[in-house]
Amino acid sequence: MNDREVIRRHSKSFALAARLLPRAERERAEALYAWCRAADDRIDCASDATAAIAALAELRAEVEDVYAGLPPATPAADALRRAVTQCDLPKEYPLELLAGFELDVRGVRYTTEAELLLYCHRVAGVVGLMMCHALGVTDDDALTHAAHLGMAMQLTNIARDVAEDWVRGRVYLPAEWLSRNIAPPEPLSDAVLAPAVRRCLDLAERYYNSGEDGLKYLAPRIRVAIATAARVYRTIGARIRACGCRPSAGRAVVPTWAKLAILARTACKLLPTLACNHAPVHQPRILGRFAPIPNLINPLSSQPEVCCESSTPILA
Repeated sequence: MNDREVIRRHSKSFALAARLLPRAERERAEALYAWCRAADDRIDCASDATAAIAALAELRAEVEDVYAGLPPATPAADALRRAVTQCDLPKEYPLELLAGFELDVRGVRYTTEAELLLYCHRVAGVVGLMMCHALGVTDDDALTHAAHLGMAMQLTNIARDVAEDWVRGRVYLPAEWLSRNIAPPEPLSDAVLAPAVRRCLDLAERYYNSGEDGLKYLAPRIRVAIATAARVYRTIGARIRACGCRPSAGRAVVPTWAKLAILARTACKLLPTLACNHAPVHQPRILGRFAPIPNLINPLSSQPEVCCESSTPILA
């Protein structure tokens, strides 16, 4: 399965956005998605916790091998190699994503909103940072907005997938949002969980607002693609709200006709900006070593930065 087939099979929303991108940017984005998807699947499809820990160690070793210039051992590693080569991708980014996957491997239950936001940053905010490289972003100020957009989408995923995650024994909604302590294998309770789902969506909106503030840093055609993806995801949140935020209501989806309508509205809305001059494309300057820090994951910070020491993996 090539990179394009991976994104089409696993994410219809991202596949639509990818088709809107110029060819070079699309191919880089598809390579990044292919590696992220394969890494996630290797963790999720592990037979047990021991196998998942082993898979995580293998993924970290593959990242190190790619950055050391060794031949890729798997198709996923080859996708990462192409992304690294074409996008000048910092090694801290894929390693931070794996640190987020590690939290899933350990079955971490989040107590506070801050803990949930750190998880979202690791598994999705960092993907936004990687996409800055794939899409040829020209301004370092875009990085925080890109991370926020990734986090907003992850919060939407969490709100959408509460019932599915419950069956798998996973709970991402922080305990401090719940009126009482509840966890699998207890029955799913809309009365307890619906207010937390609503709070998750409210939080996502703050991050979407920051993410959309960063659209101005994108080339015109890319701006339409990313704005469409963001608004499709926001529509998922709206559909969850329309069902009372009840996890038992089933998985919220946006049909193809609605996605195309969102695309048309987005293109019309952004049309006045598409003729604006855009600076020559170059890769973003890297501000030191990356790691999640409070200023990055707090959308209310007036002067966020993307710079500090990389985090240490939890597993040896």
